[in-house]
Amino acid sequence: MRAIVITTPGGPEVLTVTDLPDPRPAHGEVLVRVRAFGLNHAETYMRSGAWGDVAAVTGIECAGTVEHDPSGRLPTGATVVALLGGMGRTRNGSYAELVTAPATNVVPVRTSLDWADLAAVPEVYATAWSALHGNLALRPGETLLVRGATSSLGQAAVNLARDHGATVVATTRSADRAGLLREIGASRVLVDDGRLATQVRAGGIEVDALLDVVGNSVLRDSLATVRPRGRVCQLGFLGGLAPVHEFAPLTDLPSGVQLSFFGSAFALGTPDFPLSSIPFDSILAKVESGTLRARPVRVFGFEEIVEAHRAMESGAATGKMVVTVD
Repeated sequence: MRAIVITTPGGPEVLTVTDLPDPRPAHGEVLVRVRAFGLNHAETYMRSGAWGDVAAVTGIECAGTVEHDPSGRLPTGATVVALLGGMGRTRNGSYAELVTAPATNVVPVRTSLDWADLAAVPEVYATAWSALHGNLALRPGETLLVRGATSSLGQAAVNLARDHGATVVATTRSADRAGLLREIGASRVLVDDGRLATQVRAGGIEVDALLDVVGNSVLRDSLATVRPRGRVCQLGFLGGLAPVHEFAPLTDLPSGVQLSFFGSAFALGTPDFPLSSIPFDSILAKVESGTLRARPVRVFGFEEIVEAHRAMESGAATGKMVVTVD
């Protein structure tokens, strides 16, 4: 099979298309023929060496068809999405024509979306849905602030929260992207200058829940942004992987405010966070109807992977990018 391998830790140019033996599924695994895969910032960390030793073939999600399921649960040719379960981290991932994944991380779906559109959904929507309904227990009528909303994960959260009946405040670092966020459901857009708590108080906004895709670099400010007894969930690190310097709960965590974290790479597909709890078919139906705006902003070919990673790292994309496998 053709696969994209990390030849050595480094920049986008270290990704090389090569031939590898076809993988074979072991007991409890499914072999998937990859038709398209989404691009994720996690894969830039894996490629660069920031996450230490990882698999030679990166990629944490894909859309495709079942090539072989030793258990017989999934018929050959069935349309599926596969996500995480160690893909790209502890086992070869989805940047390939074929990939094996734990059966718990392969989900059959019913959809009329083409492969590129389908590949834009799995990881970001599963992660956003889990954080909104699990960690934050978001209720209709509440006000949610999505910090880092122009990212593909942030946009998924805005889409889902608005569809759930919440009022959504979205943030961006670029004022020229405010229109995009309003189009997908944000009732108000703030330009993030690192001091959102000040902006929220000045604007008379009461934030019930905050979904933080930016991460540690703004954690203290995020905690100060929600109302008393508000909830904050961190699930991304767009601001970098450095830890919060001298974080002390006694002084940095406001009384009554709940802080949680959702790490999709370690949770989704496990017994505590089964993928069967994610309403993929309902989400995909809403993407088909246009209720959720999840279609990719750019589609690359398999041989364009270096260009694709350069585009992802430039921060110029205003949504999910995918790669098709012919």
